[in-house]
Amino acid sequence: IKKEARERAKKVAIRIPKLTDCKVHFDDAKGKRREESTIFLSEGDSAGGVMIPTRDVATQAIFTLKGKPLNCHGMKRDAIYKNEELYNIMRALGIEDGIEGLRYNRVVLATDADVDGMHIRNLLITYFLRYFEELVLKGHLYILETPLFRVRNKAQTRYCFSEAERDEAMKSIRGSEVTRFKGLGEISPKEFGPFIG
Repeated sequence: IKKEARERAKKVAIRIPKLTDCKVHFDDAKGKRREESTIFLSEGDSAGGVMIPTRDVATQAIFTLKGKPLNCHGMKRDAIYKNEELYNIMRALGIEDGIEGLRYNRVVLATDADVDGMHIRNLLITYFLRYFEELVLKGHLYILETPLFRVRNKAQTRYCFSEAERDEAMKSIRGSEVTRFKGLGEISPKEFGPFIG
């Protein structure tokens, strides 16, 4: 009983800045929806602000990043402990001593579809491959692809992930208007729901 109480207290005690946690975790062997547990590493507060109200509170957590993470290519493991953000990501995931304690089945990189977003995505992939390669090799790392364009008229809406798709949609939807999403924060929470579901 003491051991169980300590384990429970340990779970409650995880207070990490920039983490909006969910209720179900992958490391809970009895959790019914543990396979669905997901953490989104989102680029900045604007993306986090869109994702938090639309997420599934039971299974989806959001960790908002502060700008570009450290490029840890070729660095020793102590770089994690010297860098607050990389340390907090490791703590949030529960992977300090290996991926046996992984708190989320899916770790999703949610960055903008621009040059900065790709750079942040690559820096995070480098971080996971450098220190937690098993997480990647066992299929826990994902990338969220969000649309670049919305083409719509009063009757129809289509989301497009490339310029070619946009051009095709513009031909098939009469009298359409086109919106270019510069970042995740520009997609309304109501629209964003299906993309993270």
